[in-house]
Amino acid sequence: MRSNEDAKPRNSQTKELRTLPNNNGKLTRAAVLVPIISRPFGLHVLLTKRNENLKNHAGQISFPGGRVDDTDRNVQHTALRETEEEIGLKPKLIEVIGELDQYIVGTGYLVSPIVGLIKPPFELIRQEEEVAEIFEVPLDFLISPENFKPYARQFNGKTYHHFAITWKNYFIWGATAGMLRNLSHRLIF
Repeated sequence: MRSNEDAKPRNSQTKELRTLPNNNGKLTRAAVLVPIISRPFGLHVLLTKRNENLKNHAGQISFPGGRVDDTDRNVQHTALRETEEEIGLKPKLIEVIGELDQYIVGTGYLVSPIVGLIKPPFELIRQEEEVAEIFEVPLDFLISPENFKPYARQFNGKTYHHFAITWKNYFIWGATAGMLRNLSHRLIF
């Protein structure tokens, strides 16, 4: 399992979130799809920008996905179901090619990232209440180690450390950047 612990400077005395804010400290299972699109000019990763009106993670850059439902067969089913709900991408168009390390999110989720390959053509239909934007970033850019920068932010009087990637006017940080860093390590090393 991964978290943002390795983003913390080695000499830092700040504490990471140890008591999770929901479910009395228990982790809620979730899954996301890391959609890699095979374009004639290279591989791209599809990302979403969450709507500003959402209770959790408003305005953040993320992968499509969400909480595991009792009716889901497994985390892969969750990732594919949530992807279709959020961006309209049909599961039959996604070739699941692997999984990344599970990721602990400070809001109390244990996220399973499922990697899927998508070949055009496909149509996306944004679920407007949850998703403000859908965009693509070249995979080469997202896995380049020099693009991962340490990032610290204050929340409720505590300092939390993350990784962040800036691409055009998009600031990708936290769990999404951490999962991309895990993908980078698997593809480069």
